[in-house]
Amino acid sequence: MKVNGKPYRTIWLHPDDSSIVQVIDQRYLPHQFVIEDLATLEQVCTAIEQMHVRGAGVIGASAAYGMYIASLEAKRNQITNIQEYMQWAGDKLKATRPTAVNLAWAVNRQLEKIVTLNDNINLIVENSAKIAHIVAEEDVNFCQNIGKHGVTLIEQISQQKQGETVNILTHCNAGWLGCVDNGTATSPIYEAHRKGIKVHVWVDETRPRNQGSTLTAWELGEQGVNYTIIPDNAGGHLMQNGLVDLVITGSDRTTYTGDVANKIGTYLKAVAAKDNNIPFYVALTYSAFDWEISDGVKQIPIEQRDAREVKYIKGLHDGEIKEVLVTPENSPAANYGFDVTPARLITGLITERGICQPCAEGIFSLYPEKAK
Repeated sequence: MKVNGKPYRTIWLHPDDSSIVQVIDQRYLPHQFVIEDLATLEQVCTAIEQMHVRGAGVIGASAAYGMYIASLEAKRNQITNIQEYMQWAGDKLKATRPTAVNLAWAVNRQLEKIVTLNDNINLIVENSAKIAHIVAEEDVNFCQNIGKHGVTLIEQISQQKQGETVNILTHCNAGWLGCVDNGTATSPIYEAHRKGIKVHVWVDETRPRNQGSTLTAWELGEQGVNYTIIPDNAGGHLMQNGLVDLVITGSDRTTYTGDVANKIGTYLKAVAAKDNNIPFYVALTYSAFDWEISDGVKQIPIEQRDAREVKYIKGLHDGEIKEVLVTPENSPAANYGFDVTPARLITGLITERGICQPCAEGIFSLYPEKAK
């Protein structure tokens, strides 16, 4: 996608030094566009844990590149037990964000190859770089396919409304900033925009980190898509009054039975959509599926983050990005990062292979190789 008219991805190797991974540092958006250099495993882990990068797709790609960086460190430091070190590096990366299944998937994909290479560090470096590149390219291609499949939903609504604007509500950021490019939930929106379909996006602010009002809004604006930022608790009102035609969100982890873990607050949007007969879709690539668990509410681990994210809000003041305390100083605060939307509240899943029902039968119809 484009920033000030120039195409960017969210993560790439430094063009002049392939030992450095570069990412768009999302902490500074929308006020400053900052590119961060990641040269060590510790820096990659910090970037994931502290949400310099956020979103399932880019987290997975960052983890894959993190394993590549770890292999370079192993070579540079002349580590003797390479396999043990790489396993340790993988565990360190996995611990940064436990809910996002893409992270563990990307690390395991690297380790599956690394264990076949014994202690040949040159082959490990070469192959880990190759796999990281493949993970990133797959994410780009899969997100493009999500757009091609998902745009049919928007086209149908546009036809029903005789060309009037299609109003879409989304939650959190599942745009290109949350992936390597294109995004998941936003990919059908961008595809519709490119086709000349009139679309307007209701952007949930998505407290407490405000990924909607800072990231989704910024990237939609950069691509020229009409949008309006709303408080998180305004979605139900809009739905009751016929101002929402479609809800599309992303997913950090989806069970093979169709339960979806996504940013906290997603479940409430699904409940409101169900009550108002508004289609609620989740867009995701296959790497966001957890093929081992069947009950999302009981089995998906929910990350609990620092209470400071709830108590403080960040913004631009007098040209500087500052944090402001918005609660009594000593107030306790709970900060659950995600919630789980049961499959019964979801209309369908938009994947790189097509659209399916949120149930084992529907999902396995698209991924028969995963059928139990």
